Amino acid sequence: MTVLDQLSSGTMYLICGAIVAFVAVVCVIFLVRAWRAGKAMGMDTARMKQAVTASVTFSILPSVGILLGVIALSGSLGIPWPWLRLSVIGALHYETQVAQAAAEQLGSTLSGDTMTADAFSTIALLMSVCIMWGMILISIFGKKYLARLSRGKENKAGSEKPSFADKAMTAMFIGMVSAYLGSYIGALISGEGRFTFRGDWTPLLVAAVAALAMAGFTALSEKKRMRWLDGFSIAASMLLGMAAAVLAHL
Repeated sequence: MTVLDQLSSGTMYLICGAIVAFVAVVCVIFLVRAWRAGKAMGMDTARMKQAVTASVTFSILPSVGILLGVIALSGSLGIPWPWLRLSVIGALHYETQVAQAAAEQLGSTLSGDTMTADAFSTIALLMSVCIMWGMILISIFGKKYLARLSRGKENKAGSEKPSFADKAMTAMFIGMVSAYLGSYIGALISGEGRFTFRGDWTPLLVAAVAALAMAGFTALSEKKRMRWLDGFSIAASMLLGMAAAVLAHL
């Protein structure tokens, strides 16, 4: 039995499935408590049903992106572990990035053919440790931060000037995107800094198509007041980028 077979064994399904089931039960409990709280507050039942229906509808397409992430990682990490990570707390861009970085540091690749038990243990540990700090920090400083945030909103009521947190998040996102695009462009450069286009240009094509799609969805949401697109824009942009990659290699 190979390592990949062990990672998709019944034992792994049982362990990961039990955790996912526990989280699902907690979600149902909160759903019931929220419904009862709404009834106690005198909220209209029809409006609450409409909110539940809208939430379910808007969750379907974005979950397609998560499913694609599970499929993408299943070839190297098996099905149960990516299913657990992306069902409970993980994010698609985070899981794939950290798994790939951990594999490279081990002198390997994120592939089922080269995956070993030690490599999987290291990758799984790194994926877990790096993301748990959000839960730890929010449990310690969350209440204080929310109180400060509320005061900031009251002091800046009516002001359109972005806060430092908004600027920091924007700068961090731009830096992350620039790092990815830089690596993609670097793959096309050889010799003395000349573009030869001998490398893999697919990532740049995917990034361009996904960016244009996201810009289109954002414009429709803001200018045409199609706010319902907000829940679908990310997943739809990902799917269009992947479709572009497939079409480019036909």
